[in-house]
Amino acid sequence: MWCKNCSREVANEICEICGNKTQEDIPVNIRWCNHCKTPIIKALNEIDIDVCPLCHNKTEYLSTDVRPAFPAERLLFEILKGKPMAYKDCSVWVNNNKYYIDGKAYTLSSKELKEANPDTVREQLEKYKEQNEKENKFQEYINLFIQANQNRLNYIKSEAFDFIKKEASKFTEEQLAISFSGGKDSTVVADLVVRALSNPSIVHIYGDTTLELPISYEYVQRFRKNNPKCIFKISKNRDQNFYDVAKKIGPPARMLRWCCTMFKTGPITRVINGIFREKSILTFYGIRKNESVSRSKYNRVEDKAGEVKILKQKVASPIFYWCDGDIWLYMLAENVDFNDAYKLGYDRVGCWCCPNANERTTFLSKLYIPERYKEWRDFLIDFAKSIGKPDPENYIDGGFWKARQGGNGVKAAENIKIKYTNCTAEDHAKIYSLVRPIEDYFYNMFTPFGIVSRELGNKLIDEVLVLDIRTNVPIISIQPFNNDNYKYAVKIKTMNVEKHDDLQRMISYQVRKYNACMKCLKCESICRFGAITVTPDEYRIDEKKCKRCKACVTPKILVGGCLMTNYLSIKDDD
Repeated sequence: MWCKNCSREVANEICEICGNKTQEDIPVNIRWCNHCKTPIIKALNEIDIDVCPLCHNKTEYLSTDVRPAFPAERLLFEILKGKPMAYKDCSVWVNNNKYYIDGKAYTLSSKELKEANPDTVREQLEKYKEQNEKENKFQEYINLFIQANQNRLNYIKSEAFDFIKKEASKFTEEQLAISFSGGKDSTVVADLVVRALSNPSIVHIYGDTTLELPISYEYVQRFRKNNPKCIFKISKNRDQNFYDVAKKIGPPARMLRWCCTMFKTGPITRVINGIFREKSILTFYGIRKNESVSRSKYNRVEDKAGEVKILKQKVASPIFYWCDGDIWLYMLAENVDFNDAYKLGYDRVGCWCCPNANERTTFLSKLYIPERYKEWRDFLIDFAKSIGKPDPENYIDGGFWKARQGGNGVKAAENIKIKYTNCTAEDHAKIYSLVRPIEDYFYNMFTPFGIVSRELGNKLIDEVLVLDIRTNVPIISIQPFNNDNYKYAVKIKTMNVEKHDDLQRMISYQVRKYNACMKCLKCESICRFGAITVTPDEYRIDEKKCKRCKACVTPKILVGGCLMTNYLSIKDDD
């Protein structure tokens, strides 16, 4: 255990000196050997932390993390600095916006990236490409990196193998899966799991968001070819088009990432339900603690509602405590094939138009996929105009769209408001406004509350009753409501329950889903039993599969009962 406050290794979960809670992993930093010209990954508890294992000379602190700059990225950096081929014989490494050239730090600022002309840079890259491929010492420095970090490699491999075997032993082989994204982290996890369990046929689930880099798709095809024994399943939302949805509810933003649910988590859930059906499963993920603040709060093994996106699965992260340097050490030392996007300078791969993308990724999109970048920028500008932004181009190019919150200016935002009045004629009855006539599946949406019975309701008023699953006593009455004040409406009354307000609140969530559903597939993901199916035409709950756990109407699991509550709520400012 490690106490971050005291910067020391301790034996217990609570530090006996400062009383703070300790952490399981021991932090690392990157040392630099000026003699060998290579970075060395050192855990802070190592006795010889400042000694190079190759030449035994003293090292100096370099950075908190590091990754190699491949020749193509090194050349790009040189061009941006106006010095093509200047560092071809140097050992070049990167961490965020800092390049370490033979141990000396150089910053590549956001301003430089914004001001660079992609067309000019592209011409320069092509001009020096052949020379750059012939004249560099990249592999020599990689070999030194592997040699200098052999002990670190042995440790992280052994620890990951033990972890994988331990977690997998709690499940059968038929309950194991690997989440594969085509990025470096999931690539490493896939290799680790297959090797640790000596099982090349484990199910790999690839989430095709339809927004991946072209070069990523090339890698996925290569991976499938190189791993013919693995069961490779592709999940894809074939019912929705990204641009069509973005027109309706606005583009994703940092706090409004509806795309992840609709185009990744939801489709993956469908694949999992199709393969594993009623079984709970263990999925190995490529999540790492130091990737972001939010991920630092995760647990290495997680299965709690609200913490995992797909409740049917338990998630285990073998590389949870690895740094970037560890990832590259493993791939380079073990000759693991990886996505070529990293060679171009991408530090992360995924949806190329992600609102979380940094300035580097934005520039690389302009550089390598200019047509797609233009299409996206034009779309964003049109959106900015539609919501009344006075300077739409500045709003987009300045990145302000990424901070957008809520549904200001978006027409679909009207549908998430739950509009109702209390019925003056009956207690515990509310009249809810609907956006369209009641269709058959509206009644089906009340399945989580009990048994939906059309037979026992008053047929003269088209009443449908919902019966308590244990007692068969009616607890909800549903009937169409006609009034000049409402175009479409329904009267819903609760009865024979202690907490009428609580039940009405959950009922209102189903009304909201009916009015505002954008087929995001979140409800499918939170159902452990695969009872919910969302199609372009309806929202259907299988009465035989539903266990009435009410996860789909519980605000702690799904705020407001519908994901659109988060994405389309109107804020005071946007």
